[in-house]
Amino acid sequence: MSEREIEAVGVASSSASRVFRGQTAVDFHGRRRIGVVTSSILVLATIVSLLAQGLNLGIDFSGGTSWDVPADSFSIEDAADVLRAAGVDTDGARIQTRDSESGSFVKVQVESLAENEAESLRVQFADQAGVEVDDVNVNLVSASWGSDITAKAIRALVIFLIAVSIFISLRFEWRMALAAILAMVHDVVISVGLYSIFGFVVTPATVIAFLTILGYSLYDTIVVFDRIRENETRFSSHRVTYPDIVNVSMNQVIMRSVNTSISSVTPVVALLLIGAGLLGASTLSEFAVALLLGMLTGTYSSIFVAAPLLASFKSRTPEYRGRRRESSTGAALRSMVLGGSPKAGGAADVGSERSEAATILSHEPRPRRKKRR
Repeated sequence: MSEREIEAVGVASSSASRVFRGQTAVDFHGRRRIGVVTSSILVLATIVSLLAQGLNLGIDFSGGTSWDVPADSFSIEDAADVLRAAGVDTDGARIQTRDSESGSFVKVQVESLAENEAESLRVQFADQAGVEVDDVNVNLVSASWGSDITAKAIRALVIFLIAVSIFISLRFEWRMALAAILAMVHDVVISVGLYSIFGFVVTPATVIAFLTILGYSLYDTIVVFDRIRENETRFSSHRVTYPDIVNVSMNQVIMRSVNTSISSVTPVVALLLIGAGLLGASTLSEFAVALLLGMLTGTYSSIFVAAPLLASFKSRTPEYRGRRRESSTGAALRSMVLGGSPKAGGAADVGSERSEAATILSHEPRPRRKKRR
């Protein structure tokens, strides 16, 4: 559009202003291949990483023995020396320094040991750190308990997906339910893949965060689907292609999605920077990292996974299968986003009445003929 046209229809000249005013005309469906390529790469990387190195499961899932030793005069190297002196293999051991309200401590985790061996090492850790034995906490977790936790997490995930499928099918339709479920599965797979690639420890807090981000991903998807359903009714009397309906709906809710993402990510970043970074609450970092990854993938999937999948499903239905015209883009798409009705040539009027803006968008005005006296 020219500057004169932009001024006539009141469309902002900058991209940021158009996003803020809800005047965007982004061809999301036309850019769906970006999402396909990106998601394919991430899923492939997830599969390779899971096969190559698997997940870094915490003691709650894999089972084992752990000690919390005060770190005032005790280091990671001291912990490794004690384990080697006791004949414990340190290759699979996880030794790290953590901070809490009571102070810093060194957390030592190894494979499951007998109770007497764990108690003996507790005494050796206390001697090396120069503290009382009672100051060293020991925790024994069996592998069967970890397996039980894993089974419950999977069961909760399956129940959640079934409940969501039933709700969306009743509220909307089964195609929307299928698209939303595939998008959520996509989010879980990508999040798990990132945990595997970067070696983040999977803890019960991580599982809770995963279930939380499924709800967030669903919320963002339902917002888009609700607007799509409204526009299905709005364009029911016009032969509009379903990709056009999806594009119009996505442009109409893009500002809401941006605001929701910013308002949701901000406190999570605060948890990481302030809670885990400044205050040293390491448990918060395990929860916040999973939340952050899930929110980012959830926002991405609602735009590049759920909506394109729904457009693909609906375009194959008898109602939309025969509508083989070129999708609206540019000024025609923007006019539909602002409330216009589609035209045969792909253009649209803003509102039901013809206005000066609609005249500019459709064609140049014809010169008036002078009346003869």
